[in-house]
Amino acid sequence: MIDDPEAFIRANTVLLPVPHAPELVLHVASEITPIWKMTEDALGEMGLAPPFWAFAWAGGQAIARYLLDNPEVVRGKAVLDFASGSGMCAVAAMKAGADRALACDIDPFCRAAIALNAEANGVVVDSVIADLLDRPPPAVDVILAGDICYEKPLAERVLAWLAAAAASGAHVLIGDPGRSYFPRTGLIPLADYQVQTTRELEDIEIKRTGVWTLPS
Repeated sequence: MIDDPEAFIRANTVLLPVPHAPELVLHVASEITPIWKMTEDALGEMGLAPPFWAFAWAGGQAIARYLLDNPEVVRGKAVLDFASGSGMCAVAAMKAGADRALACDIDPFCRAAIALNAEANGVVVDSVIADLLDRPPPAVDVILAGDICYEKPLAERVLAWLAAAAASGAHVLIGDPGRSYFPRTGLIPLADYQVQTTRELEDIEIKRTGVWTLPS
């Protein structure tokens, strides 16, 4: 078992600038397979989901870039970073002037990763390890959701939840590099980027990645 997730993350990642948002730095793994196997070995459990907290995924990078370029979107507001992973979007929101940011994920490792990445960027980000899809969307001003459409049942569930949040008045931003289950209709495009990634995570090293919003 891993008694100290923070020490594990420090030992198995390096602090690097985010390729498409170099104003930010993240604790990231240089390769996915070794850290994935180490996580499984340390927890004594096989078949775990990839360590999403250990990489700067394309959709999250796009959201981060959009917020840093358009700080008025989050300035002075309460922000939720859904399926946060590394906390990159929450960190970007705080750097852009958000009043507060809550990063949510279901992976317990994310709590340590989010705290380390917030500290590295000189901001404060709250975190919660919970499946928020089992409850109504929280009362926040902005919800950020990067890379949520990689599995069909999850994408459908999340998009319905985000639609409910938008209907309740939240400004929803979705970052996506053309995942298989990303909807092709019903969203409003806001920005389009060419995001550097890695062939270990994606099919090409530069992914065309968009930021979208839902009609309220």
